[in-house]
Amino acid sequence: MDFYEILSIILWGGLIVFAATMLIRRLRTPSYLTPLTQDEFIQGYRKAQLIDVREQKDYDGGHIWGARNIPLSQLKQRLQEVRKDQQVYLYDNSGAKSRQAARILKKKTGNDNLHYLKNGFKKWTGKIKKKKK
Repeated sequence: MDFYEILSIILWGGLIVFAATMLIRRLRTPSYLTPLTQDEFIQGYRKAQLIDVREQKDYDGGHIWGARNIPLSQLKQRLQEVRKDQQVYLYDNSGAKSRQAARILKKKTGNDNLHYLKNGFKKWTGKIKKKKK
């Protein structure tokens, strides 16, 4: 093997390790975020700020009763709408956007009293509200 083959192997190996690390970080639940089952979510969401981080059209199609819509795409611009001294209950269709929203809230506001609906709204069987046309 010559120098360039060794360098290529090292670079590809580094790229693979970097990509795997980023994927693991993205998928794992941070320690400041509590995943909740639907029953656990129902027990606490009335005492917390309930935020639907899906886009407006998804929210209008049906959302958990009492939820406010702050889409993930707008969260950084609307941080002032989220109280730092109260629990935050987040949900989206699957849980992935909720984890991203929690990272933003933790980083930008310091709030670490964050919870999310583990299996997302797709699996929700509780009360919902739909926007009337």
